[in-house]
Amino acid sequence: MTRLILATRNAGKITELRAILADSGLSHELVGADAYPEIPDVKETGVTFAENALLKAHALARATGHPAIADDSGLCVDVLGGAPGIFSARWAGRHGDDQANLHLLLAQLADIAQPHRAAHFACAAALALPDGTERVVEGTLPGTLRTAPAGTGGFGYDPILQPEGSTRTCAELTAAEKNAISHRGKAFRALVPSLTELVA
Repeated sequence: MTRLILATRNAGKITELRAILADSGLSHELVGADAYPEIPDVKETGVTFAENALLKAHALARATGHPAIADDSGLCVDVLGGAPGIFSARWAGRHGDDQANLHLLLAQLADIAQPHRAAHFACAAALALPDGTERVVEGTLPGTLRTAPAGTGGFGYDPILQPEGSTRTCAELTAAEKNAISHRGKAFRALVPSLTELVA
């Protein structure tokens, strides 16, 4: 069984990716970057989701000698010109503080009326092989932002994004419901043909 490195230490994301890829019929051994504590975190110096995903995937593939997949994703708010975008995980200043990021964004949008609260989750998923071969694909989940968090599932901005056509936020969906429509689900399902082609 081929080992495939998931270039993240985020436990929620690892669980989500394992479910998405397993549902796609892949039988690879999926291992998070936390299995390699000696490998330093990759600085996300790209200016697009795709650039950051490729940076992380290439770094893990080179360091481990195994194929690696990575994603970079975030929330893009129309009225903020697409922000927080690539800065979503550190919008409040400290990387990965979901609650602080959520509260800051809600405060910034406090005076914005519902018709103008359009936003979407975006995800770029990248595959890199140790020989430098790469593939990158993208997926989005359009919706609107609630004025207060709802739901306890998911992570990040899930409690405030209500997908188009839904009456619930991403955090109120089951994991299976979310994976079926999510930006990350779309991107990683689109990456499956490349995994099938390039990773035996």
